[in-house]
Amino acid sequence: MALYELSDNRLAEIAQASFTQLGVRERENIQRALRLRIEAITPGVRTMVLAEEFSDWVDANRRIDLLCLDDQARLVVVELKRDASVHMELQAIRYAAMVSAMRFEQAVEAHRKYLRANGSTDDPETQIRLFLEQPDGAVALSNEVRIVLAAADFTAEVTTTVLWLNKQGLDIRCIQMRPYGVEDRVFLDIQQIIPLPAAEQYQVALREKTQEQVAADRQTRDTTRYDLSIGDVIYPNLPKRRLVFMIVREALKRGISPPHVAQAVPWREDALFASAAGELEAEQLEQASGKSRERYFMGEGELFFKDGRTYAISNQWGHRTHEALDAIVALLPPGEEVSYEPVVGAELEAEIRGFVIRRLPSGTIEVERDGVVIEPARPVLRQLASELGVSTVNGQGKDLNTRQLGAKILKAIGSS
Repeated sequence: MALYELSDNRLAEIAQASFTQLGVRERENIQRALRLRIEAITPGVRTMVLAEEFSDWVDANRRIDLLCLDDQARLVVVELKRDASVHMELQAIRYAAMVSAMRFEQAVEAHRKYLRANGSTDDPETQIRLFLEQPDGAVALSNEVRIVLAAADFTAEVTTTVLWLNKQGLDIRCIQMRPYGVEDRVFLDIQQIIPLPAAEQYQVALREKTQEQVAADRQTRDTTRYDLSIGDVIYPNLPKRRLVFMIVREALKRGISPPHVAQAVPWREDALFASAAGELEAEQLEQASGKSRERYFMGEGELFFKDGRTYAISNQWGHRTHEALDAIVALLPPGEEVSYEPVVGAELEAEIRGFVIRRLPSGTIEVERDGVVIEPARPVLRQLASELGVSTVNGQGKDLNTRQLGAKILKAIGSS
């Protein structure tokens, strides 16, 4: 769109110029003008300038043009470009990541330097507190960092990237500053082009809804993993579905019929297995049973053949999984002990009597004292088990292996 002058009922177009043509410099002119009127590029959001040319990190060659704070205690990274906007969004994201962990006292110190550089004797903490309307008490900066990109023009590459990033939950705004020269005067047409003002509230609401949905999905999705022990063999770090498969498979291997297993879980009895007569392949079972392979274990080596029928185990389990597994384990005839427990973390560690007991992601148990790993670990574990009252044998009277014993000791320490 062009800019026109209306005079004597006639329109005269005012030609757009470039900052370069008008002799306007990025830092000396544009940046210094905007820091005195930051609201020109942050419409609708109360914003104050914290620092200029901020570079309080290891790589001092990287500088944020203007580091700001909005009235929701969110840091705002402002990146300016006099002409083209090539890759400025990527640079701004890098800067946002660098300042995302900034604490309130660090923001105060950054503002102190800014005020001193501009000849002000104002107290920086007082200024920030007045702006945030928090005169006393602890102040915590938000974990969110907003980004404002201001340039004369934006390439399609930049706008496409920004639109996509905003859909992922970031808050990036593109402000277009188009210069016009009229005689010896410079005029700026400043417009927010992303998000468009008319659609901004809708886009903000959509982003918040998306973030809430992601948070809800994370809360409802059970990502717990388990260590399964069958006799002396440990299967570490299993997701819940695979844990169910392994225990049901063990029950079938020990001669318990699929209908008997299903009866132990009455709320899942009808859907625990997909089955059909004959010795079938996965595609044949899917067609004959009418059950989708997406909801049952039908991969290679996962089907079972019992009494003239082919069975596949369900991979759909809800909040009663532990209850179901305990009921199935209770069916098992005497033999190797089957037990499972949730993995508290990728690596679990506890200290007792000067010893550090550590379970590695692989399931291996490591014992350390004074920074030195003790090998073999079993004698120390047996000693600690005796002191803690932890049994060193399983239900059949067999000695626990190092992994099993270490897991029991870690559990005992955690519950003591």
